Amino acid sequence: MRTLHPALAQHLAGGATTLCHCWRLETRGGEVLGFTDHDRDLAFEDALFEAESGFTATEIDSGLGLAVDNLEASGALSSGRLSETRLAAGDFDDARITLWRVNWADPEQRVLIMSGNLGEVTRSGTFFQAELRGLAHVLNQPRGRLFQYGCDAVLGDARCKVNAGSANYSADALVFSCAQNRRITVSGAESFPPGFFAAGTVRFRSGTNKGREAQIKFHRVQGGTVSIEVWQPLPSVPLQGDAVTLRAGCDKQFATCRDKFGNAVNFRGFPHMPGDDFVMTYALRYKSSKS
Repeated sequence: MRTLHPALAQHLAGGATTLCHCWRLETRGGEVLGFTDHDRDLAFEDALFEAESGFTATEIDSGLGLAVDNLEASGALSSGRLSETRLAAGDFDDARITLWRVNWADPEQRVLIMSGNLGEVTRSGTFFQAELRGLAHVLNQPRGRLFQYGCDAVLGDARCKVNAGSANYSADALVFSCAQNRRITVSGAESFPPGFFAAGTVRFRSGTNKGREAQIKFHRVQGGTVSIEVWQPLPSVPLQGDAVTLRAGCDKQFATCRDKFGNAVNFRGFPHMPGDDFVMTYALRYKSSKS
């Protein structure tokens, strides 16, 4: 049950109201942004809530128990801090969202409507629509380990223990060219065989994409030319001379862990687990050669 500020309760009981919505968005990197559907900026909770953001909201779908509360916010990308490029780059994926109902005449009179995370975002030109998920959605996420053939560790983490940043598994390179904002030709990684960086990452150390990291889909070497392709188009087109770091990829299979990384002792899967073929087998009658 929500507790209203006494002044806000009195304001609501008065009939004519001066209310608006305010959204506080905190990215995984710690950046805080604020937006409001009011016609002027508001400030509270150590955040500035922009009026020129074009936000509107649907009604909240809420229920008893552990059902996930859902709300959709839509609008135009008219804020300089909330751009199509940043949305496409995933800067706001799973960002923490707090929604307030505020008396814009006195922002101290406010009530928390919901807290949650930013879900699916769809875009069309400068228009966007974002799903806001309540805190209960976290309970739907898998927790713990799975019994499976593949490894469930992340290459280079504390469970894997491979030094993914060593010269054996990474390479500093320079961008030579880029096509379709996904296929990048680089120089400086010629000593690695084809496919070595597939399923790995490319991190940009300079240029307009500086600080961004992308997942590598393909790694090819043809005639001494090294090229990679990332899964998603980059926010900005890399330019010739941009510095990048390529890191090896892992397909989570035991043979790869053993042969490519020499790390079989830390493999976090179950490669010898019986599969469906074993379950479906049955005993055959032994027939002696003397009979």
